[in-house]
Amino acid sequence: MTYNPAVALLLFLAVSVLAFFLFRPTKGWYWLLKDRAKTDKKELIEDILKYMYHSQNEDKAVSVSDIARTLKDEDKYILETLKEMSEVDLISLAGNGVKLTEAGSDYALRMVRAHRLWERFLADKTGYEEADWHKLAEKKEHDLSLADTERLAKYLGNPQFDPHGDPIPSSSGKVASIQGDALSELNVDAVARIIHIKDKPDIVYKQIVAENIHIGSVIRIVEKSADRIVFHAEGEAFVLAPIVASNITVSVLKKEVVPEENIARLSMLQDEETAEIIGISREIRGESRRRLLDLGFVKGAEVKVDLPNPLGDPKAFLIKGTSIAIRQHQASKILIKKQA
Repeated sequence: MTYNPAVALLLFLAVSVLAFFLFRPTKGWYWLLKDRAKTDKKELIEDILKYMYHSQNEDKAVSVSDIARTLKDEDKYILETLKEMSEVDLISLAGNGVKLTEAGSDYALRMVRAHRLWERFLADKTGYEEADWHKLAEKKEHDLSLADTERLAKYLGNPQFDPHGDPIPSSSGKVASIQGDALSELNVDAVARIIHIKDKPDIVYKQIVAENIHIGSVIRIVEKSADRIVFHAEGEAFVLAPIVASNITVSVLKKEVVPEENIARLSMLQDEETAEIIGISREIRGESRRRLLDLGFVKGAEVKVDLPNPLGDPKAFLIKGTSIAIRQHQASKILIKKQA
């Protein structure tokens, strides 16, 4: 085999280029893959801490098996991670049982604070749908440093509760308690206000969101059985399974408080009907709320359907002489009183 200098030179150049892309400082494929692995490990640790915090908050014992089943990662990887967490005193291991240490609990609280502040940001400052808040916050919470979290809290005015009614831990780790009863525990004819909606498990939360059930709504129980709970709120009847209703927390109102039966949602306004706007649900916040107010959806304004949409969404309403089209999920959060 004869030696060919040109081929050798080309081979050398190819190897050099490959080595450059693999190992160039900070941006080489080797370093990027290494950083990705570190990021994945950090996120897994934080997910484990949050899961344990929420479980212990509900007085549920946590086992290695529970963590592996919930986080759906490889058992070997979970075990390695738990061992590392134990070595740095974030958790304590006793057989199959796992408990948070004081340091682990503090770390978990920081994650919960970042998550709930980001949900508050999404609700108040963006146009994202309510069903997306939790999922987006689950990703962003891992990116926020402690300094970022505090800047976000200051920007939002240091809110005490997230959009679901969950308390946001303070910077010192204090967490307010939720004072209320599960909707599933109320008796027929009880009147209450919705103050909290659990965002876990996902399947139950999405069902509640799909039903357009809002925090702040005054409800009245009209039927209760082992299979279903029926309640009225803002002119609509809602039917939930008890297991779903148990994820909604309410504050029971005094017996003399009677919800106005003629209050409804703008989404229920029919063609040829006229109504007076009496308010906007507190679930519409920040820029989204200001936009609706700027468009004329203010208390006392007269409104009626202007251009019906055969598909139902969006629908145009005539308000203050102007035709304004909004989507059904927005209209469902504007409260009206129908006129005779």
